[in-house]
Amino acid sequence: MGKLLNLFTPLHKKTSREYLPRMVDDKVQCMLKAKEYELDYWDGDRRFGYGGYKYDGRWKPIAERFITHYGLTNDSSVLDIGCGKAFLIHEMKQLLPGLRVVGFDISNHGIADAPDSVRDNLYIYKAQDILPYGDDEFDLALSLGCLHNLRIFELKTALAELERVAKDGYVMLESYRNEQELFNLQCWALTCESFFDTAEWIWLYKEFGFTGDYEFIYFE
Repeated sequence: MGKLLNLFTPLHKKTSREYLPRMVDDKVQCMLKAKEYELDYWDGDRRFGYGGYKYDGRWKPIAERFITHYGLTNDSSVLDIGCGKAFLIHEMKQLLPGLRVVGFDISNHGIADAPDSVRDNLYIYKAQDILPYGDDEFDLALSLGCLHNLRIFELKTALAELERVAKDGYVMLESYRNEQELFNLQCWALTCESFFDTAEWIWLYKEFGFTGDYEFIYFE
């Protein structure tokens, strides 16, 4: 397997969260609305998801970390699986204008609201389906905050395909290390289907043959 990284966690920790109020706020209906992954999820009320997901430059430091860690250049290529509004690969493209970037998501609203710089390289697709790319077609395939929204039998294909289409891989997922973090995650998560602790995720990566890098975010 690859390495446990710390590329996204600094941004995750900047947001404060009230866990119990989320759980008792008609959460089942909020989950159903969030799982549509459309306007309400991205730019509707906070109870349905992001509560307004706008470009504000916060992804630039993360893009810089990815570029440095993976040695990306203007001759490199990156695939973003579950790209949402594609702010990460937009920032990469600003830093490396020659970089080939491709992203996909299941959200029409997310892709329609992506920056002009990358929108022509985005499309609707499911992470659990066989990807329309050759082996090692990309230098890096990454997925941030997406794959925990799949069920375990879908994860096997998603991880195998991420592994297949790129020379390097990176996955960031929600997880937990203790009962308090599990409770907080269960309160906060609206779209998560796979609730596994860190050891379970690492076991799954090995079981499904994923050898890329990985990162976990926790709800402390």
